[in-house]
Amino acid sequence: MKELKTLVQKYKAEIIDFRRDLHQHPELQFEEFRTTEKVAEVLDQLEIPYRKTEPTGIIAELVGANPGKTVALRAYMDALPVQELTEDIPYKSLEDGKIHACGHDAHTAMLLTAAKALKEVQAQLKGTVRFIFQPSEENAQGAKAMVAQDAVDGVDDVFGIHVWSQMLSGTASCVVGSSFASADIFSIDFKGRGGHGAMPDACVDAAVMVSAFVMNVQSVVSRETNPLDPVVVTVGKMDVGTRFNVIAENARLEGTVRCFSLETRDRVEKALKRYAEQTALMYGGTATLEYNYGTVPVVNDEEDALFAQELIKENFGEAALIQKSPTTGGEDFSYFTEHTSGCFALVGCGNPEKDTQWAHHHGRFNVDEDAMEIGVELYGQYAFEYLNK
Repeated sequence: MKELKTLVQKYKAEIIDFRRDLHQHPELQFEEFRTTEKVAEVLDQLEIPYRKTEPTGIIAELVGANPGKTVALRAYMDALPVQELTEDIPYKSLEDGKIHACGHDAHTAMLLTAAKALKEVQAQLKGTVRFIFQPSEENAQGAKAMVAQDAVDGVDDVFGIHVWSQMLSGTASCVVGSSFASADIFSIDFKGRGGHGAMPDACVDAAVMVSAFVMNVQSVVSRETNPLDPVVVTVGKMDVGTRFNVIAENARLEGTVRCFSLETRDRVEKALKRYAEQTALMYGGTATLEYNYGTVPVVNDEEDALFAQELIKENFGEAALIQKSPTTGGEDFSYFTEHTSGCFALVGCGNPEKDTQWAHHHGRFNVDEDAMEIGVELYGQYAFEYLNK
């Protein structure tokens, strides 16, 4: 443990430089070609064998001197279509309308640095460390693509990290059980009968239908689901009407459902369909629901989560470990844990003195770079101690 801690300090400047380079050159989902090449360059220097996945991404393996299990460490590389609003940083995004607004640049830098540190203790490793540099997390497709390309074949355990601006730098969390919610997308098309705005009696107003649905749909949460089983139904977009004096014939809305139970997910989907169809029928129109399953909930394995908690306390002190409540944010790490045991940790990167407390996906989001040391060390210690325990 002391040796890995020393190695992390040795590479501190390199962690920051690599992260800042990625921050200046953000790439969106399945477009992370430059990022993939930058990671490959470092792996070549380290003489760690790897293979590129399609269309982007890398899977590398470090085989220890002694036989043993295989543990996978996962990070992701994609940015967001968000305009960077921070003006006073020397590594501001050079891509208009694109920014690493969720910390994936830090994740990639942390995992790559963990690979450097583990390479130096390769002779002490019993087993294999697999490094998964995943593309396209923001649209929940990357993990699925990596699994299809054998990312978890032969893996005994998988560990992931996300920097978290809503936690103070110097802290970390890895809860037992539910960590992230499922993240589904739905759309509903309402159909009425258009006409002149001065003659509503001759029409069926889709604007009224969609408005009534939005006002009533939260009853699905308050009256049709278990109050002890959290669920969120959000309507984020509506498109209705063509002109100020035309009764709308068509209306379309889009939204998301987040929950921690697959049974609740199924119940909400059926309720949305019923609410949409009956609301439209009440006004003389029709409605069609399209419901697309996204990620399943991330549920941390109990033994793994407790193991990670002990590592946090041993390496960073008792005060560093916090029990962060589950979030209804989505996370496609769940596609890995469908195939093997594992857990997912959060590393605090919020620091008001450095203006890094902004919410994820905000244009001013940034990372307290001192927090990346904890991420690197936690990656390295988890792999080393898992294989050697």
